[in-house]
Amino acid sequence: MRAMVLEGPARALQPRELPDPSPSRGQVRLRVLACGVCRTDLHIVDGELPDPKRPLVPGHQIVGIVDATGEGVSLLSTGDRVGVPWLGWTCGACAYCRAGQENLCDRARFTGYQIDGGFAEYAVADERFCFPIPEGQPDVQAAPLLCAGLIGAAHILVQVARAEGREVYAFTRPGDGASQAFARELGAAWAGGTADPPPAPLDAAILFAPAGELVPVALRAVRKGGTVVCAGIHMSDIPSFPYRILWEERVLRSVANLTRRDGHEFLALAARIPVRTEVEAFPLAAASEALDALRAGRLRGSAVLAVAPR
Repeated sequence: MRAMVLEGPARALQPRELPDPSPSRGQVRLRVLACGVCRTDLHIVDGELPDPKRPLVPGHQIVGIVDATGEGVSLLSTGDRVGVPWLGWTCGACAYCRAGQENLCDRARFTGYQIDGGFAEYAVADERFCFPIPEGQPDVQAAPLLCAGLIGAAHILVQVARAEGREVYAFTRPGDGASQAFARELGAAWAGGTADPPPAPLDAAILFAPAGELVPVALRAVRKGGTVVCAGIHMSDIPSFPYRILWEERVLRSVANLTRRDGHEFLALAARIPVRTEVEAFPLAAASEALDALRAGRLRGSAVLAVAPR
């Protein structure tokens, strides 16, 4: 099979011909149709996340067709169209898994990090961590729902929040008029730069940029009792800030991965709204170009590799 492979830290992806993978017990093999390109992929390729599997096939927003099953598979059948997210395996036995917090499992393994992912023509996945893709959702448009949607990327979150009757203010890089116009087009009531004061105190703020210096900015923008959520898996160091901006019961928290329940609930919600993903498609061989566009902030929405579109 054709695959784009990371062979060392902070190196460019290389096109390689690899043997087609075979599913083990409890696994299915997918003929990959599309795979989203995520900022986490960028952190892995750039060496900002430690100790990935090497060599590694990145990619954890996989949409594919089941074309082979391993022993013991009972939830999926050949021909099913499914999606595979970042969380690729958990032990199922630890205190976190038993409490419904499997995203915090100490033994968890992640797609496109410790498990080969979807920047390839085929991928294997634990059937427990495969989600049925709703009918009517095209492959390329469905791929970002598997991470950008579950964690809440900005252009998807705006649509969900507006569907729930919430007012959304969008903050972008200073001077990024195109992104601000895009946010307003999606339904944001206001859009400005990170240095601009919001029109009103915020109930909550979600940070997507991996920039720790924005945490104090966000804390100053939320009302008393408000919450600031750091949505990325990697962020630069947060600078020191006066206790006064955290006081009055403001909350600072992170989001770690997702659970299977999150996945099933969000995909059902996305189908009901329905969520429209804005995507820019790249061929498999152009995975590095897609990462470059993400790194430079040139994307409107999400980059997706169209591996074998139907």
